[in-house]
This record gives sequence, C-alpha cells and structure tokens, in this order.
Amino acid sequence: MDLKSSASSPHIQLLLTEVIAISKSAGKEILNIYQQDFSVETKSDSSPLTEADLASHKLICSKLKSLTPDIPIISEESCDIEWEVRSKWNKYWLIDPLDGTKEFIKKNGEFTVNIALISDGVPILGVVYAPVLETCYYGAQEMGSWKQQSNDECFSIQVKKNFTGTVLKVMGSRSHQSQEFKSYIQQLEPYELASMGSSLKLCLIAEGKADIYPRLGPTSEWDTAAAHAVVKYAGGECLNYETNKELMYNQKESLLNPYFIVKGF
Repeated sequence: MDLKSSASSPHIQLLLTEVIAISKSAGKEILNIYQQDFSVETKSDSSPLTEADLASHKLICSKLKSLTPDIPIISEESCDIEWEVRSKWNKYWLIDPLDGTKEFIKKNGEFTVNIALISDGVPILGVVYAPVLETCYYGAQEMGSWKQQSNDECFSIQVKKNFTGTVLKVMGSRSHQSQEFKSYIQQLEPYELASMGSSLKLCLIAEGKADIYPRLGPTSEWDTAAAHAVVKYAGGECLNYETNKELMYNQKESLLNPYFIVKGF
C-alpha cells in the first residue's frame, strides 16, 4: 500500500506510517529478549511481566512522545492515570507493549505489539505487529485495513460475510476460555473452534479467516483497541456483549472491558 497515494487524511497517513515503524522497532527489542533466557515477575493483578514488556513499553512511549508530544498515552505498564485527568481526554494513544505475555513465556510466537489512537472513545488507527511471525496488521479511518508479511507488498483485507447455515469458525483464547464462552459457542452450531493467543484472534476475523470471537471473560482496554481498529476498518464489528453496541474506550474509571463479541458477518 502506498500511503502517500491514499485519499485519506494526510495526518492519519503520516501517523500510520510512523506507528508501523515504531511497532516493528518494538518487535526487535522484544525478539532480542525472546531469544535469550529471561526472568518473569508477577504483577499485583497476578499477571506475568517480563523485561520484554518493559523494553517495548519504554521504546514505544519515547517515540510516541516525540511524534505527538501533545497526545497523552496509556500503556499497560503505565496505566495509573486518575479518571479525573483522563476523562478530559478526547484523543490519546492506547498501547499494549507486549500482548500475550503468557504466549511469549511459552515461546509459541503468538504475541503482538498493539498501538491504537483513540478519538472520542473510538479507535481511529490501530497497528498490530507479531514479531515472530513478521506479520503486521493495521487499519485506520478512511484507509481500510491492511496486512503485510515480512517486507512483502502489503494488501487490503476484509472480513468474510458468512452466510446462514455455513460452519462458523469461532476463535477462542489460547490461555483463557471461560464457562460462559463454552456455553455461548454451543448456540453457534455448526461451528469449528480454533484457539490462538493475543489480539491475533481479532486480526484473523479482519482478514476473513475466522468469523466470530466471543470474549466472555476479563480483558483490559489496551488488549483490544489496536485490533479493534483493524476489524472495524475491515468491515467487522467489536460489540459490547450486553448492549450490542460498539465497544468504547475511556468511558469510565475502570480500564477493564465489558464482555464483547467480535464479528465479521
């Protein structure tokens, strides 16, 4: 994709080009640690933390501050920002420096760098980069969604509009499958279940390789925002499970997502 030739906003084009480069630089930092022995700490919420999470976080935040000094940042590794402060934000960066830390620790390659730009609660730009797979998914307002493998030419992706009666391909988490999830998918017969770590599940829906991902378990806003943009601009939906309306960001004090359903049809 030639970003310069796109008819979309030049500002979004420039940001997207820069954020793709930042995500790949963060991926290199992560891979340097991935290929060595590394220690694992446990955070206060019992989730794992590695030096790769922190190295990626520092690189991304530094580069985003240089790129857009007036746009605030929320990262999984620096999310202690009072609601009174961030409730006044209409635009901000939302990042997960290493989405799928458990997959990183297992060394199965299913982890990503996630960077999203949120405007008035909606992701208007998102980049998801999988360093081991050398695969980059990205989407932005007015630009659609795209995929690039290694340094190959990037190409446009779209969700698959599944027709009634066909077998649905359902994505499930590699590490988290709740009882609610198991009950929900029984209603989708006939279906085929595939499991994967991190936000790659949403990206498979965006490129038409899967149909639906019910996440009926806890997640945080940084887990979904970047891939939400990729799905959204590929023609799919990320819906609040309770309201059936689009998943929104920075609308409340808690940064936990409600249960949600990602659909390509």
